[in-house]
Amino acid sequence: MLGSSSTAVKNLPLKRRLCFLLKLVCFVSSVLIFCEFLIYYMVIFQCRWPHVKSAAHMSEQETSASVLKAIILADTHLLGEIKGHWLDKLRREWQMERSFQTALWLLQPDIVFILGDVFDEGKWSSPQAWADDVRRFRKMFRHSVYTELVVIAGNHDIGFHYEMTTYKVNRFEKVFNFTSGKLITRKGINFVLVNSVAMEGDGCAVCRTSEAKLVALSHKLNCSQQKPNNSNKRCSDVEKLPASEPILLQHYPLYRKSDAECTGEDSATPEEKNIPFKEKYDVLSQEASQKLLWWFQPRLVLSGHTHSACEVLHAGKIPEISVPSFSWRNRNNPSFIMGSITPTDFSLQKCFLPFESRVFTIYCAAGALLVILVLAHVQLLTPPFYFAQRLISKHKAV
Repeated sequence: MLGSSSTAVKNLPLKRRLCFLLKLVCFVSSVLIFCEFLIYYMVIFQCRWPHVKSAAHMSEQETSASVLKAIILADTHLLGEIKGHWLDKLRREWQMERSFQTALWLLQPDIVFILGDVFDEGKWSSPQAWADDVRRFRKMFRHSVYTELVVIAGNHDIGFHYEMTTYKVNRFEKVFNFTSGKLITRKGINFVLVNSVAMEGDGCAVCRTSEAKLVALSHKLNCSQQKPNNSNKRCSDVEKLPASEPILLQHYPLYRKSDAECTGEDSATPEEKNIPFKEKYDVLSQEASQKLLWWFQPRLVLSGHTHSACEVLHAGKIPEISVPSFSWRNRNNPSFIMGSITPTDFSLQKCFLPFESRVFTIYCAAGALLVILVLAHVQLLTPPFYFAQRLISKHKAV
């Protein structure tokens, strides 16, 4: 049977074989284009900016002028030269680049925040490796002049507290124009950037500088929120800022015992949820968390680090959102947060990226179909009727 099949293949007209080859190339190309380009547009196109109640009665032009559209993502973990395999780096970086560029094109945000752990090996990378990581980051997360990109330091960028040095902190700040205690005000909305790795509370040089800036900024914000007739002498010479309650942006979450109370399809797995968090490693210490809440009285806290989603309410009124990892290396269902924010209100919505398991399933199904088509074409797969007929003919001949 195999001999007759191979003879049949040789006797096929050249034109027919070329036509079949062209069909295979088109099939493979279509699958690749869908899985590596179109699927990102199909999935992210379904995401919509949430509506803010205070802007419900505004016109579209007024809403655009007063509502800040922000994308928040975390833990991209660009692989380095030490632990990163070239194929893993190629795949993960391509996925994140396509997701980010597609989101920018479809959603047109005003500002994008990345909540730390941009790099995986920033804590120990050499100057040359650091420069290469930064180059790749800038290519992946390129953006137009109409979108601002703000990056916050994480423990993998500058090291855990015991690894953190002034050199690593300055290196990160130089590239991303980041300092702990920095205030960003856009459309009357105050965002406070915190280097949570420096909230150790042990009086180290970086920690002292960071806390001093945060205290000074806290004083400015508190003075700005006081009514004119209640202002005191301590606020007389202070630069006035918009009176909007601030939003805290940091890498480490504020203190919580574990993820046991977290819910949702992108929360931690049942096995991980009941593992107690270690202070100053998984979350900030209770003391540091209380300081930040007391200094700023924020209306919202946004953090990363855990790679899983969680919503927590601090002091019964201050919500914290832990943003899941943006990398498929850390989870099957990455996502980012879309926020519509005004000086007095905010509304958040999660936007999921394509599930890697679904992409893998599409590739497997396409591969199986491709094998069937090739076997059928070379007549190794024949209908059961003809196969039985050949067996009967052979038997009669004997």
